Amino acid sequence: MVYIFVFFLLLIAASFSVPKNLSRIEIYATSFFAYSFGLTTDVVLDLHYNLYGYLSPGFQWLALLGILMYIPSISFLFLNFFPVHGRLLSKIIYILVWSAFSTGFEWLTLQTDFFYYNGWKLWYSALLYPFIFWILVCNLSFVKKQIDHSQER
Repeated sequence: MVYIFVFFLLLIAASFSVPKNLSRIEIYATSFFAYSFGLTTDVVLDLHYNLYGYLSPGFQWLALLGILMYIPSISFLFLNFFPVHGRLLSKIIYILVWSAFSTGFEWLTLQTDFFYYNGWKLWYSALLYPFIFWILVCNLSFVKKQIDHSQER
C-alpha cells in the first residue's frame, strides 16, 4: 500500500511541475468538480451498495487522503493536456488511453490492500472510464463558457 501513496505523491509532483495549459480558476473548478463527482460516486457505490471499497468496509481516513491525493491530480493532468483543438479521433484516442491507464491502475490497487471489490468487476470500470473522462471534458467546457460569460460583463 505504501507504493500506492508514493504513486499519488508522484502524481501531485507532476501536477505542480508540468506546464499549465489551464488557468488557475479552471484548475480549481475542474479539480473540485472531479473530487465531488468521484466522492459522490464512491459514497453511493461503496458505502450504500457495498460494491467496492478502500482499505476495509466503512469510512477510512487514509482512504479519504488517497482520494484527495488521486482524483484532483489525475483530473488536472488529464484535462491539462486534453487536445481541445484536436480532431475528434485524437480526442477519442486520448480518452481511451487515459481510460486504459486508469483501468490498469485500478487493477494494481486491487493487488494491494488499498482497494477491494465486493461485487464490482474491473470491466465495469473499463466501460465507465471513457464516460467519466468525457464528463470531465464537458465540465471543463462549461467552466470555460462561464469564465467567458463573466468576462463579457
